[in-house]
Formats: sequence, structure tokens, C-alpha cells
Amino acid sequence: MNKELWALVPASGVGSRMKADRPKQYLTLNNRTVLDLTLHRLLSVPNLSGIMLVLSDEDEYWPSSQYASHPKVHCAVGGLERFHSVLNGLYELTEIAADDAWVMVHDAARPCVRVSDIEKLFDLASQLDGGLLGIPAKDTVKQVNLQAEVSHTLDRSKIWLAYTPQMFRLGQLRDAIEQAISKKIQITDDASAMELAGFSPLMVEGATDNIKITHPEDLSLAEWFLTQQRAG
Repeated sequence: MNKELWALVPASGVGSRMKADRPKQYLTLNNRTVLDLTLHRLLSVPNLSGIMLVLSDEDEYWPSSQYASHPKVHCAVGGLERFHSVLNGLYELTEIAADDAWVMVHDAARPCVRVSDIEKLFDLASQLDGGLLGIPAKDTVKQVNLQAEVSHTLDRSKIWLAYTPQMFRLGQLRDAIEQAISKKIQITDDASAMELAGFSPLMVEGATDNIKITHPEDLSLAEWFLTQQRAG
């Protein structure tokens, strides 16, 4: 069984909710960009074959990255939506990796992911159809209508919040995203495409500090988490 492992990082978005002067992956956190911190974590994973980084064709910041010339970092051009960018990255990866290689898709704006959680994901999910990091819901979860009126309460014991990385076989994920696009189905994460294709990804519990930087206040929170991780 092929245990080859690659990372794919879609980083072509603009992060409009941050209301910053540049894409959020290039904002500074602890004197380094968010993207460089994320790449550092991924490159720290033992036996990682490499990273396929998906960038906008108008990206003016990447050449200044400390990883711009790293031998394990390869680049692809992004697409209209995130899933288009992931698919473009998978197409590029197909040229240098086998279809049965494992690919973990990870958000560029999750620099706090723990290497130990990635190793746990690989150990558990590689025995099955693949899987993803996440955490069980701790709060009561309500379903609402378009007017924000509560329609009913969901069973919290069956609700998880999906994080990244999300790890699947290269060929299976590529085919699953292609099928979703051909059916004009909008997918919000890679596991959604695999589910539509008939697979049952394994949910692997990770640390709650693997936050996605989305809003301005998330930067200071991520900085605090990174400081705590170093102290621990």
C-alpha cells in the first residue's frame, strides 16, 4: 500500500472578511506571514514528499516568501472557487505523484495545526477511505430558517466541526471533485466531494487551537495559541 504523503495548500483567495490591504495568508503573525507559518508546520511532518501550493496568477507576495525556492514546494495556479483551486493543484500533483498517494488538503490560514495531529490523522485515516481533523460540537446547535428563526435543535452528539487537513487518495479526490463539478454541486470542503462520491471519511479529533484565521481578531488569538504551543 502506497504511504506516500503530499500536502496541498489552496492559497489563491483574497480573504475579504479580514478587510486588510493584502490577502490574509500574507498578513504578519509573530514577524512571519501566516502562509510561511503554515508551510513551516507542514514541512515539519516526517516523510512528507512535498507541498503543492496553489496561488493566484496575480500573486505579488509569494516571491518574497522564505519558502519560494524551497525544493519541496511546488506551485499551481488557482481557480474561481476553492474547489477549483484544489482540483488545479491535484492536476499538477498528478504529474509528479501516483494516483494512490495520500494528499492532505490544508487551509493556508491554519498556521496553528499541530504536527502530532497530522500524524494521528495519517495513522488512522490511511487505514480507511481517508479522513479529516475536526472537533466535536460543545455548544447546543440550532437549525434556523432564512429569517434566523429556530426551526429545531440538532443532536449535538452527532455534530462535529470540520477542520483541515483533510486527507484522501489523490486519484479518488480528483475524481470526486470532478464529479461534483459536472453535477453543478457546490462543495464547501474536500470531504463533501468524497461523501458525494460514496465514501465515508473518518473524523479524527484534533486540537481546538487549529483555528482558521478569518476575521481580524483571529490574528491575535492565533498568536497567543502559537506562543502557548512553544511554551508547552
